[in-house]
Parts: sequence; structure tokens; C-alpha cells
Amino acid sequence: MPVKKAEAAAEAEPQTKRSVFDTLSHIDVNEHTEQKNGLTYLSWAWAWGELKKRYPRSFYTIYHNKDDWNYFTDGKTCWVRTGVTVVDEEEAQEYIEELPVMDFKNASVPLGQVTSTQVNKTIQRSLTKAIARHGLGLYIYAGEDLPEETEEVKKKKADLQTVMTEVDKKIKGIIHPMSPEEKRRFAAEKVEPVLGMQNYLKCVDVDKLTKLLETLSEQAPAA
Repeated sequence: MPVKKAEAAAEAEPQTKRSVFDTLSHIDVNEHTEQKNGLTYLSWAWAWGELKKRYPRSFYTIYHNKDDWNYFTDGKTCWVRTGVTVVDEEEAQEYIEELPVMDFKNASVPLGQVTSTQVNKTIQRSLTKAIARHGLGLYIYAGEDLPEETEEVKKKKADLQTVMTEVDKKIKGIIHPMSPEEKRRFAAEKVEPVLGMQNYLKCVDVDKLTKLLETLSEQAPAA
């Protein structure tokens, strides 16, 4: 019958193989992480175990410098370099991760103060991040590569939030007794001419919001 032939053909079609990244990136790692000094740590032993369950031929590499030390240095600070190679059938892919040796404040440790314990812990974290490059727990590191906000940027955000709060309070006090039509007219006649838009909540220009606030302060709330 045609139906049986169609079913047989469907069964004969090869299943699309999931990539290593697709397989590993779908694993929930949240229950195996912990927060320390603003950084998220994933258990090295757990991550390695999960990887080996699925790809048992995989292996890792701890790179050494020319003097056979398990860390590298520029004479001031130091860092480690590790690699994790995932072997999937006949394919092998290595991702390399470099990580600075840091103290409990997440600051680079001066070369003369580095201890073997610090190097060992950094190697474990570096290997965990190398595994993440293959997909396992990659999402928990989102944002680590973004630059820190400068004091100037922080101040601008704080100023924007302060002015926005005052504008929001003022506008709500004015339009509270208005009808929907009156609110639309208010936005078109009072807000848009100053901000260039009717939705003040979308404005990120502190100067324009300040000017709007000054304008609205001259208007007494409707009775």
C-alpha cells in the first residue's frame, strides 16, 4: 500500500546527526555552578565527567612553556594555557583557553607571589572554560568578555534614571485625570515637540528629558 511504502521510505532516511556543540549546549548546568566574587564557577569534575560520558575518547592538554613550567609569564604576571579535544567518531576538534592566575579578588597575581595551588586552580577553571567552548555551560560565561563600564558611563546611567523617574512622576500626575483622547493629545502637543517622540520612556537623552521636566513643571496638574 502507498502508506506503508511512505512509512518504509521515512524509516530508511538517515537521521541527521547532532553536532557536538548542539549536544553539549543543551545540557543544563545550573545545578552544578556556584558564585564567587562576581564570577560563576562550574565544577571541573562534573563538566569533564559529562563530556566523557558522551565522547569517551576526548582528552585534555595542559601546555607548558619552554622551561617545562605549567604556566606562562611575561615577567610581571602569569597565565595558564589548556586545550580540550573532543573526539566524535573520526572527527576531533580542540579548543584552547588561556586564563590569568588570579587571587580571591579576581586580580592578577604578581609573578613573585604565585603559588602552585593558584596555578592548579586556574588550570581547572581554564579546562572548564575550554570545555564550554565546545558548548557545555557556555551560556554561564556570557558577558565576561564585555568591557567594564567606566565611571563616566555609570554616572550617565544614574543621571538618566534620576531624570526619568522625575519625568515619569510628573507626567503621571498631569495625565491621571485625563481621558484617553486627552492623553494622546498631551503626548503629541507637550512631549513630542521636546523629545522628538511621544513615548518618553524610550528617550535616553538626559538633556531633552531635563528640558521636558522644566516645561512640565510650569504646568499645574489638571484638576
